[in-house]
Amino acid sequence: MSGVGTNMTQPFLSMQNVSKRYVGVQALDAVDFEINKGEIHCLVGENGSGKSTLIKIISGAVRPDEGAQIEIKGERFLDYGAIDAIHRGIEVIYQDLSLFPNLPVAENIALSQIVARGNRFVNWRDVQHIAEEAMDRIGVELSLDELLADILIADQQLVAICRALTRDVRLMIMDEPTASLTRKEVDSLLAVVHDMQSKGIATLFVSHKLDEVLQIAERVTVLRDGEKVGTFSSQELDDEKLTMLMTGKRVEYTQYVAEGQNDDVLLEARNLSKRGNFQDISFQLHRGEILGITGLLGSGRTELALALFGANPPEAGEILVRGRPTHLNSIQEAIGLGIGYVPENRLEQGLIMKQSIGKNIVITILKKLLNEFGLIDLNATQATIHNWIEELSIMVPSAGSPAQNLSGGNQQRVVLAKWLATDPDILILDGPTIGIDVAAKRAIHDIIRELAKQGIAIILISDEVPEVLQNCNRVIVMHKGRFIAEYDPQQATVDEVQDAIYLAGNYSRYRPRS
Repeated sequence: MSGVGTNMTQPFLSMQNVSKRYVGVQALDAVDFEINKGEIHCLVGENGSGKSTLIKIISGAVRPDEGAQIEIKGERFLDYGAIDAIHRGIEVIYQDLSLFPNLPVAENIALSQIVARGNRFVNWRDVQHIAEEAMDRIGVELSLDELLADILIADQQLVAICRALTRDVRLMIMDEPTASLTRKEVDSLLAVVHDMQSKGIATLFVSHKLDEVLQIAERVTVLRDGEKVGTFSSQELDDEKLTMLMTGKRVEYTQYVAEGQNDDVLLEARNLSKRGNFQDISFQLHRGEILGITGLLGSGRTELALALFGANPPEAGEILVRGRPTHLNSIQEAIGLGIGYVPENRLEQGLIMKQSIGKNIVITILKKLLNEFGLIDLNATQATIHNWIEELSIMVPSAGSPAQNLSGGNQQRVVLAKWLATDPDILILDGPTIGIDVAAKRAIHDIIRELAKQGIAIILISDEVPEVLQNCNRVIVMHKGRFIAEYDPQQATVDEVQDAIYLAGNYSRYRPRS
């Protein structure tokens, strides 16, 4: 490597002519990028636009093709790698978090700093102190002694952020850091980003949530199909223009209008309760209805969804399916009653990532695909796989490709296909658009609306208030395990629903509509 002189106007990081080609795929094509000291810079683009590849090159995890020029604080690198990035204060929080599920929260947060010190013995009080200081920076409270595997995915995201903040960071790269966070936690995180900026720390923020991008960014770099569209001041952008730059087309948002209320009640909950999860939950779900449930992390949304899917049986109350009482003590019972569930974490709970797309689609209906000899009917299996790939417009190189090779939006379509193959009457969707880009999100919404038109009763769980207001017949707010308010999306505003979420203690007890 060779260094050159620095001056106050030089960017912290400068990259020119960055390209990366994999077999048959041009991931990046002659991209220029720079970020200044203390700048909050956002990187956006659809899945497959090259964002992840650029991040990996900045972190030194991937080497660019020949011809790229990389400088950090004016120092030019001829052979740039991960050690160079680490020594110059570049840290990345990836979407997969890279944490240790078998270790407690405190050790996950403090591990890097403890290892860097090189001490032969670990001072456990020091571990606790490091973890507590990191949590204080983003204003969160986590149980430090709890195993990482036993906490929610949103809390795991916070652990990853805290761990990165224990180091001497000069550039923090956050790859979809808010994908599983509530609005309140997002606000806390954005406050930390501003705090880091005041200390001269730059942040490269990658997000599919355009409202967050426009809220936090000073500049925004847009990638499309591996090429740089441009770098723009956030003041010259809005949702519509940014979406156009990312996709090359206009993506319109429309309010979902149901064709009419169906009186056929497919699912009913009566006074469902489970200590520490939810309490006194009552509602009805009609055929062809999209019911939205929103609320803060810890409100009990996912716990309720799992109860309705037989994975978290309630201690009191009653569940009726098509008017008949049922106990729903197992997932198998739920499936047998025509209930499907798309989980919040598709990577760990929704897909077998290393298995083929085809196997993921049919895994829920293998018994239906057996022939008279008890063997899997290969012709029926292939027909089913190709039917759902075509039905949901899943963009795949082949049905035999592993699910891990797909974009987030296409992975989510595979999870949907897996459950639609069971021919459900009731479909529970927990955060179905987490971590996918704006165009893919709109496509998922279109699929949900079409399923409702076909008569499937849908519960759509999301912490994005605009998502539930735009796509549901009605919206219920959940707080501390209770339903506290219900809204008609045709009349309610985003601010009104968000006020109910954040000022929940001031709302009277919810009473379900008749």
